[in-house]
Amino acid sequence: MPYSGDTTLSTDQLWSLRPAYREMESKVSEGGLNVTLTIRLLMHGKEVGSIIGKKGETVKKMREESGARINISEGNCPERIVTITGPTDAIFKAFAMIAYKFEEDIINSMSNSTATSKPPVTLRLVVPASQCGSLIGKGGSKIKEIRESTGAQVQVAGDMLPNSTERAVTISGTPDAIIQCVKQICVVMLESPPKGATIPYRPKPASTPVIFAGGQAYTIQGQYAIPHPDQLTKLHQLAMQQTPFTPLGQTTPAFPGEKLPLHSSEEAQNLMGQSSGLDASPPASTHELTIPNDLIGCIIGRQGTKINEIRQMSGAQIKIANATEGSSERQITITGTPANISLAQYLINARLTSEVTGMGAL
Repeated sequence: MPYSGDTTLSTDQLWSLRPAYREMESKVSEGGLNVTLTIRLLMHGKEVGSIIGKKGETVKKMREESGARINISEGNCPERIVTITGPTDAIFKAFAMIAYKFEEDIINSMSNSTATSKPPVTLRLVVPASQCGSLIGKGGSKIKEIRESTGAQVQVAGDMLPNSTERAVTISGTPDAIIQCVKQICVVMLESPPKGATIPYRPKPASTPVIFAGGQAYTIQGQYAIPHPDQLTKLHQLAMQQTPFTPLGQTTPAFPGEKLPLHSSEEAQNLMGQSSGLDASPPASTHELTIPNDLIGCIIGRQGTKINEIRQMSGAQIKIANATEGSSERQITITGTPANISLAQYLINARLTSEVTGMGAL
């Protein structure tokens, strides 16, 4: 039998049914908990779309009515980070609006469903791992207390999120239970600030293939090839001008991952400026680098795939010395024109940056 609940409730109507929120609001004001706090949520793309709304109207309304700053991370990622900042009462208002919006989405989705019971609203917080111990409590006492007093289900992930020192805390239940639960979690976070530096979780971009044709870089989106930003095309053109075995204009091997992390460093900008007017045959020279042993793997790649790509794109000869007993570093010798060497250095640094920051393989 299909779910027979009322499927015509608007967000405003659901919002008016928030007794727990009104009660909590008065308690918070009385308790003097009104300090500025930042809470991070991890959401899937569909959830983010619901929060943003048509032409951004929903998130605009949430910002205006709650008084909280609500920022949504950009990027072509399956997951996005929603950051809510403000006084605690503004944060609770924003959470209430998000929880009731998700409740509305669930009710609307069930109008065409054969489900007989309504699933709970679920939110995922991103919390510094150093605060999770206080949230769990000795022998799990605190998290048990939060579950029992709010009626919400709360789960703290055992592992940290990739390339970060944060954990996911999943809360599910009715919107009212979630709001009460968030309030208690905020109290714990205020009483037990994070210890040491926190490395925030950054969702990894969805891998977008890049191809080169006719001296232009393209990304594949669905069935279409979209011209890629100028920097990547210029970088490719520079590589092809300096690479004798791949004529400019022919399709060449793609970057196997996302676009290069072109930082606005002087080196990168100088590199971009060299895309024309190069000497026909500049003299060859040699440059040496030392790389920590534990990072050399990301330069070499599986069966040498990464280093071969760097050689082909830069046109430089690159030799990696064998590991020396007792040494924690490996020497890399780059030979070629100054432009070859500069490009090879840049590509090696880009590989190291992506490995250290968790930006994903280039």
